[in-house]
This record gives sequence, C-alpha cells and structure tokens, in this order.
Amino acid sequence: MLLLTLGVSLPVTCQVPSASDLFLAHHPAMKIVSIAVYQADLPLVDGDYCWADGKSVSMYDSTVVAITTDTGLTGYGEVVPLGPNYLASYADGVRAGIKELGPKLIGQDPRDLSVLNAYMDYHLKGHPYVKSGLDMACWDILGKISGLPVNTLLGGNFNKQGVNLYRAIGQNTPTKMAEMITKYRGEGYKRFQLKLGGDPNIDIERIKTCRAVMAADDVLVGDSNTGWTTHQALRLVSAVREVDVYIEQPCPTYQECCIVRKNTNLPFVLDEVVDDIHSLLDTVRDGAADVVNIKISKFGGLTKAKQAVDLCAKVGLAMTIEDTWGGDITTAAILHLAHIAPAKLQFTVTDFNSYNKVSTGTISGAGKQDGLMKLPQGPGLGVTPNWEVLGQPLFLIK
Repeated sequence: MLLLTLGVSLPVTCQVPSASDLFLAHHPAMKIVSIAVYQADLPLVDGDYCWADGKSVSMYDSTVVAITTDTGLTGYGEVVPLGPNYLASYADGVRAGIKELGPKLIGQDPRDLSVLNAYMDYHLKGHPYVKSGLDMACWDILGKISGLPVNTLLGGNFNKQGVNLYRAIGQNTPTKMAEMITKYRGEGYKRFQLKLGGDPNIDIERIKTCRAVMAADDVLVGDSNTGWTTHQALRLVSAVREVDVYIEQPCPTYQECCIVRKNTNLPFVLDEVVDDIHSLLDTVRDGAADVVNIKISKFGGLTKAKQAVDLCAKVGLAMTIEDTWGGDITTAAILHLAHIAPAKLQFTVTDFNSYNKVSTGTISGAGKQDGLMKLPQGPGLGVTPNWEVLGQPLFLIK
C-alpha cells in the first residue's frame, strides 16, 4: 500500500517527509547557466560623503549581478564599495573578481548556499566583497523558487514593527552637521552616526553641537572610521564622557581599539576590524564591544553575514546590520537580514537607497515611518531591477 502526498509515493510505515524534502522532490537539480553583470553610477542626495582623514566620495559605483538558472529563474545581487580607500575593496575589483570566479559557477546549484560558498572560497581566496553579490543573487533565487521571502529562509522576522534606521551625517563643520541632523529628524530618523576621525578638537565640538539638537531618546554614534590614534581617541572620550554618545571604531587596529575601550565607560562599537567569524569571536571573548557592525559584503554575502548575526544573537551582542554602501537591491538584502536579529539586539540599519539620486531597483513594500523600516514583500528579495538605469550588461558569463 502506498500513501500519495503531493505526488511523492511513500510506504505507510515511512516517516512523513519534511517540507524541504517535498520541495526538493518537486524542484530537482537546478543549474546556473549565466551571470550578467551591470554597472550604475549613484550620485548622492546630499553631495559629497566625507569621513575620516579627508576621505570622500561624490559618486558611488554599483555592480549588479543577475544569475539565471536552467529553469529560467533569475536572482539579483548588488555590491557597492565605499570607494577604493575604505576597506580592501573597490568597484572595478568586484567586476574583475566576477570575471575570474563567475565561469566556475556555471553548472552549480544556486540553492546549495553553504556548498556554493565553500566552492567560491576554494576557487578565489579572500576577496569576500566579490562573492557578496553572487551569494545575494542565489538567496534571491532560493526565495523565488520556494515562494518565500529571503527573511523567512534566513530565520524569520523578530521585528514586526520594523527595524531601527540610522542616518549617517558626513563630516562637515559642527554647525552644518547639526543642521543635517535637524533635517533628518524632521523626516523621522531618531538615530544618527557622525562621521568623525578628523582633528580631535573639532570632533569633540561636533559631538557636543550635534547632541544639543537631538531629543533625549535619540541615539548618537561618533564614528571615527579608524581615523584617530590611541592618544587622540583617549583624549576625546575623556572630553565627551558626560555626553550621551556611542564611540565607533576609534582606531585602525583591534589592539588600539581595545586600549580605548578599557579607558572609557561610553558604549563602544566595532566595525572595520570585525570582518569574519574569527574576529567576531575575539570581540566576544575580550568583551571588546557593546555593538558590532555586520556589513554584508565585508563578510562575503548573506550566508556568512547570517552566521555572524546568529552568533551575536546567541551571546547577546547588539548589531548594526548594513553594507559598505548600496542601492535598492543591497537595501532590500539588508532589511531581510536585519529583521532576523532579536529586537533587543537590533541596534541600527541603513536605508542606503534613500541616500542616492538614482535607483537600481524598486522594493516592494518596506514602508518607512518614525525611524523604522519594514520588510520587503514577496518572494526572494522583493526587489525589481531598474533596467532604465542598469541598461545593457557590461559582460555576460555563460
């Protein structure tokens, strides 16, 4: 006697198959057949974006990948480095890396995310930012074929009301930075990150001036982006010790940041030095931060960023979840990942698409109100590429 369940024949004595077993039974082996790579320039709403040591960007360079399978399904991913001198990544490097790695992915199953990531790591050592858009596109495919949002596949929505947004305030005079905070408070933002890492005397004034125009329950982060030496950072945290402010990534190295951490009672955020599970484990072991910044492309894609989020959730470490920069596709991916963080540990998220004058896609849903942003709607990432902006692919791998 056979029991028929959704077309799968089972002996009555067998264990009922799981949902994933049934899904795979109806969707046999899938293969990547092509990878198309697009480029878009992203000019900024507020002009040049300036941060530590005089660094700035006036136009971001987005790489969008479209991975198509033998079933006709296509998934999309996006990578936008913060210029060539923030992390060890740059826009042309994304595309050069995909030219190297892409041909090796033809014929692979995009649904086997752990296997695919191991395969990419074997064929291209390092360069996590190159792999990020490819991994993101495969999650989009997995969501589309399963009919589920990527957030559901990642673990589910802990933040039904939406995730906490922050607005980054580019480095400028203390007065102009305070004016930008006032502007974005008027748009509903309640959390702000100041770009510091310049002259400590001016940075001290930036913090105090900006905090003065904020409400008591607003959150302020002073981000040096590795711009201070240890003695500069120690002087600054002493000068603002009575101010309600978080200190983020004061110095270039983990060791230097730990020195500052041990000499301040201000809450502490690490970013640039936390770029994989091993550095995250060091941070947890040493109690080196109250918050860590998990950037999708810094870790190499959603697969590895999810591992970091899950680890932080287990040990009670709060998280900013974002990327180096991004358009609408990256923003959608950020939202799917950020909503799996337990609400108490979801510190901030960035809606990068709102910083740009140009859209790389259209996100379904993802409403924004009172400093919160909700999940995109629909299967996969819930984003449709803007073909008018993306145009024709720069190259196609088949």
